[in-house]
This record gives sequence, C-alpha cells and structure tokens, in this order.
Amino acid sequence: MELVIFDLDGTLIDSKLDLARSVNAMRRHLGFPELSDELIFTYVGNGAPVLVRRALAPEASDSLAAQGLEFFLEYYRGHLLDHTDLYPGVREALEAIREGGIPMAVLTNKPIGPTETIIDGLGLGSHFFRVYGGNSFEQKKPDPVGVLRLLDESRAQPDRAVLVGDSAVDVRTARNAGIRAAGMTYGFQPEGLATDPPDYLLDRMEQLLPIVFGR
Repeated sequence: MELVIFDLDGTLIDSKLDLARSVNAMRRHLGFPELSDELIFTYVGNGAPVLVRRALAPEASDSLAAQGLEFFLEYYRGHLLDHTDLYPGVREALEAIREGGIPMAVLTNKPIGPTETIIDGLGLGSHFFRVYGGNSFEQKKPDPVGVLRLLDESRAQPDRAVLVGDSAVDVRTARNAGIRAAGMTYGFQPEGLATDPPDYLLDRMEQLLPIVFGR
C-alpha cells in the first residue's frame, strides 16, 4: 500500500461513552429525559450535527437542533478524553505501519477541533501526515472529496490505497473514491458492513498489517 486512511470513532478509538454522556448532558440542558447509552451508540457515525438531530428527534426544530449542537460541542470538548481510548492493538499496528514508511491519514466526520485534540491527547499526532474532519470540506463522508484530496497529497495510486473504517459510510466513501475498504467488526456500526461489504473484514487492527505490506 501507498496510503492508509483511517476513520476515527469506532475504528481507532472507543469514544462511545463520552459521546453518549455528552448527548445526555445536552438533553438535560434542553429539558428532555436521558436516552440509553445503547440507543445513542446507534446514532454515531455521520458527524455531530446528525448525532444531535437524531438524539433530539422528533422534538427537534432547526433552532432547537442548532442550540443543542452548540451545547453538545462545548460540553464534549471538555469531556472528550474522560473515557476515550484506543482499541486493543491499534497503537502497535500504527507503529508498525509508520516504521514501514507508509503514509497514514485520518478522515472522520467528527469536527476537526475535537479530532485533533483526541489524536494529540492519545499521543498519535506524529503518526499521520494529514488529519481531516467533518468540517474540513464542504461535504462529509461518504462523499469522496477527502479521500481524493489525500490521494493527491500523498501521490498514492487508488489501487494502492485503503480506507479503514467501521461502518457502511466508510465503505461507501472508499467505493466512491475508487479505493479499497477494510471494515472493523468491533466498531459502532458493524451491522452496516453486512449491507455494504468491505474488501477486507477484520476483527483486530493487527490483521491489517499483511494487507498493508502485501504479505
């Protein structure tokens, strides 16, 4: 491979508890009862605006959703590393890929501010040549704009690039950009990998290494 692109939530990091607690803090702030963590987990994967809208529906007007999003982002910024950590094997796999000299990047629908804070806070800032968030471009995944930019910046050939994610959104992004997709079964939305099958279905990040190095 000449380029490995990673999703963030559900792929590199387990952030679902911090996201769920931030959603429920927002609902309390707006006068609504809390939702179960398990329900909130199903809303994750398409960026903060979609997460907030789903968590407030059917009560949400546009103005309420905007108010909720503002509070959610402010609260989350103060709690985004309370319980968030790397999944087992992720750090070791990233180290191996870096030592192999293969460029890595992050492409997530999470806003760029908290994305960079989490990556730096977990000691991964030097691993990636580029990090793009959900507000880095006009469109979010599954639009291919982020992947196409990364291909251009890395000068990688599409058939030598792979997008690693945990949801159908990631697989569709890879398909739309003409690159390969690897799906992690431990993520937030593994059921989507059944409807949109990736090229590689992996249970642990270490299983990515033979794919990356062609072994």
